[in-house]
Amino acid sequence: MSEIQIDGNNLTIEQIHEIARGGARIALSAKGKKQVDRCRAVIEDMVSSGEAIYGVTTGIGEFARIRVSPEQGSELQKRIIYSHAAGTGEPFPPEVVKAAMAIRANVLSKGYSGVRSSILETYIEMANRGVIPIVAEKGSVGTSGDLSPMSQLAEVILGEGEAWYQGERMPGGQAMKRAGLQPITLSFKEGLGLINGSQMMTGGLALLIHDAERLIKNAIIAGAMTIDALKSVPQAFDARLHGARPYNGQNAVAAIIRRLIEDSEIIADKSGKVQDGYSLRCTPQVIGPSIDALFYARGQVEIEINAAADNPLFFADDHAHLAGGNFHGQPIGLVADFLAIAMSEIADLSERHTNRLMNPVLSGLPDFLVEGRGLNSGLMVAQYTAAALVSENKVLSHPASVDSISVSADQEDHVSMGPIAVRKLGEIMRNVRAVIAIEMMAAAQAFDFRAPKKPGAGTQIAYEEIRKVVTHLEDDRVLYPDIEKIRQLVEHNTILNRIETELGPLSLKWER
Repeated sequence: MSEIQIDGNNLTIEQIHEIARGGARIALSAKGKKQVDRCRAVIEDMVSSGEAIYGVTTGIGEFARIRVSPEQGSELQKRIIYSHAAGTGEPFPPEVVKAAMAIRANVLSKGYSGVRSSILETYIEMANRGVIPIVAEKGSVGTSGDLSPMSQLAEVILGEGEAWYQGERMPGGQAMKRAGLQPITLSFKEGLGLINGSQMMTGGLALLIHDAERLIKNAIIAGAMTIDALKSVPQAFDARLHGARPYNGQNAVAAIIRRLIEDSEIIADKSGKVQDGYSLRCTPQVIGPSIDALFYARGQVEIEINAAADNPLFFADDHAHLAGGNFHGQPIGLVADFLAIAMSEIADLSERHTNRLMNPVLSGLPDFLVEGRGLNSGLMVAQYTAAALVSENKVLSHPASVDSISVSADQEDHVSMGPIAVRKLGEIMRNVRAVIAIEMMAAAQAFDFRAPKKPGAGTQIAYEEIRKVVTHLEDDRVLYPDIEKIRQLVEHNTILNRIETELGPLSLKWER
C-alpha cells in the first residue's frame, strides 16, 4: 500500500484520488511536523501573554467581540464543534469525506493553524484506519468554509458523532475504539482549526475533476464513433485547420479524433458531402473549450488543496496572528459552476450526435437504426432519455455562486454557495455518462448497418467492447438494461482503458 507524505505544499488531485479511493495512506512528513510544532509554540506563547485572538480567546462570528478566559479555551473549542454541527440530508459518500480529511490534514500541516501535532496525527490515523465520519450533505454555505460538515467530521475525533468503520455505521467513539484510537481533548484554536476551511467542497470537486478528465475522453470516443458511422468529412479535423486556431482543447480533440478514425473503411467510402452539420464538424470546437475549462478548474483546486484555508492564521517567523478570510469558498464555487457548464455542453453535443444517427434524412441509415419500421421503434425513445437528461443539466447549470445569503447577524454577509455548485456538478456528470452511453449504443448500431466496412482503429475497439455487453438490436426490446450496461463501460473507463492500452494515451494536452 502506497504512502503519501504531506507538508502542506505538494498534494495533488491524483494523490487525493489514491487516498480516497485507492487505499493510499497519509503520513505527516518531518517537515510538516516541524511546521506544526513551531506554530503551536507561538500560539501558546500568545495565549499566555493575554492577547485577544479570534476564536482562541474570543468567541467566533458575531461573538468575536466577547472575550473568553484561557480556562474556558478547551470548552470553547468543543462548543464550536457542537454548535456548528447542524447539517441535514443524506450522508456524503465516504470517499468524499476521506478526500476532505486528506486535504484538511494537508492544510493543518502547513503550520499556520496552531493545532498540536498530536491532533493532526490522530486525524491522519482516522483516515488511514478507515474511521470515516458520517457527514450530512447539506447545510454549508461555503463560508466560513464548510463549517457544518467539517464539524460533523470533527465530532468523531472527540469520540462523538457517527462514523463508518469496516463498512458498518456506528457511534464515533465505538469506531475510534475499534480502530485503536484515543479520542482527543481539544485545546486552544483546535476546534476552529478542524472546521474553518473549504475542504469538504474541495475534496468533492477534486474527485469530480479526476473523473471529468476521463469522462471527456469517453465523450470524444463516442463523438468519433458518430463521425465515423455517418461518413463525416475528415478534412474538418485536419491538424493544419486547428493549428490555425491554437486553443489547447480544440487541437487535442481534433488529434484524438484523427487517431480514433484512422483507417476507417466507412469514411474511406466517401459520401460526396463537402461538409457536415455543426455538431459533427465542430466537435473539437465544442468539446475543446470544456477541456480548457477543466484545466483551469484543476489549477484552482490544486492551489486550494495546498493553501492555508483557515482563520486566524499564525505566522511563526513574525510571532504574529492575522484574522482574515482565507476560508472563503469563492474560488471553488466559481470553478465548480464553470465546470458544470462545461460538462453540460459535453452532453448537449452528444445528444445532437444521437439525433443525427436516428434521422434517416441526415444519416442515410434506417429510421431510428432498426429494420421493420412501424412495427419496430428502434432507438427512438433512447434519444428521448438523452434529451431529458440534457434538459435537466441546463437547469442544474445555473450557477450557485451568484447567490449569497447573509448569516451570523450580517457578520458573514457574503457566502460562496460552493457546496451547492459541487453537488450540482456531480449530478450533471452522472447525467453526462448516460447521454454518452446512448450515443455509443446508437453509433454501434449504425456500424452494424455499415458492415462489412470496418470502423477506424479506435472506433473499432469501442464497437467491440460495446458488443461484449449489448447485442445488435434486431427487434424491439427493453432498452434500459442496454443503456445501463454501456453507462457502466463509461463509468469504469472500460473502452477508454483498452483504447489507451492499444493505441497509446489520449492526451488532452496539445503537442504543438
